[in-house]
Amino acid sequence: MPDRKNVTYADAGVNIDAGNRAVDLMKKSVQSTFRPGVLTDIGGFGGLFTLDIKKYREPVLVSGTDGVGTKLRVAFIADKHDTIGIDAVAMCVNDILTLGAEPLFFLDYLAVGRLKPEKVAQIVAGVAEGCRQSGCALVGGETAEMPDFYGDGEYDIAGFAVGVVDRSKIIDGKSINPGDALIGLPSSGLHSNGYSLARRVLLDNNDEPERTHEALGCSVIEEMLRPTRIYVPLVLPLVKAGRLKGMAHITGGGLLENVPRILPGGTSVRINTDAWEQPAVFDAIAEAGPVERLEMYRVFNMGIGMVLVVGATDANRIVDELQAEGEDARIIGSVTEGNGKVQLL
Repeated sequence: MPDRKNVTYADAGVNIDAGNRAVDLMKKSVQSTFRPGVLTDIGGFGGLFTLDIKKYREPVLVSGTDGVGTKLRVAFIADKHDTIGIDAVAMCVNDILTLGAEPLFFLDYLAVGRLKPEKVAQIVAGVAEGCRQSGCALVGGETAEMPDFYGDGEYDIAGFAVGVVDRSKIIDGKSINPGDALIGLPSSGLHSNGYSLARRVLLDNNDEPERTHEALGCSVIEEMLRPTRIYVPLVLPLVKAGRLKGMAHITGGGLLENVPRILPGGTSVRINTDAWEQPAVFDAIAEAGPVERLEMYRVFNMGIGMVLVVGATDANRIVDELQAEGEDARIIGSVTEGNGKVQLL
């Protein structure tokens, strides 16, 4: 009987050495995110973080998780992977921010078909950049090589954020009343939602997605890879000052479905869509589809990435303060009596 060759893990498609090299390449990016409270370095079985209990009277931990969705397909087409990690962080920290939470730490999960250390390091560098922007530490993660499950060059990424808020300062929308004002904070574009529709109308029939699009002022690929904006540094001071009654992160479902999530019973909102200038990418999608106006507002953020609900008497002052910092904040609507619906004017 002839000798049979021993089969290794590498023969099966999993390269342990490449995994170790990826960890070495990402180490500096990860360590650059460390903040007070981090007790462990990269490579352990878990991430340790100590909570400053003197800073909070009754600390409540707030957690959130999300992915990037089919925006990843655009990264594959462009072979550009250094910003997609920002999206993973943004989707999580913006969510927990709506409850008034300061992000403390973040973990990522990255699954790849074949592990290329340099590509993994680019992805994690984006995660680290998102963590630096939001002030949270990247305390751990998992990189899984899964041959035959993901195609060559394909991967998926998910993130997990944990933050803290004093129980008395939780923002849950219960104090929202008719007459309160809605302040809209601009998005950076599509963010990370609606990409199945956006790709279909902007990319699927586009032979030159890297060619400059006249209306966009850049290529379709560049526009679609624009990172999701992180609102933590801008909004957290307003949270700590107790000036916000509610917040809505405008993700999948757009303004029509996300704003009602924070409304107490017996209220609705009116939104004036002429109150802000919509980024050109939304016009491009609507025209290329064509896509009806109501569907656009049900799928995309339409240029508003975060909505703040504030008292009517404080609204103009907050807008003036934000604009003084270079932020194009606008009053975009108001709370009314109703049944939890959004009326677009």
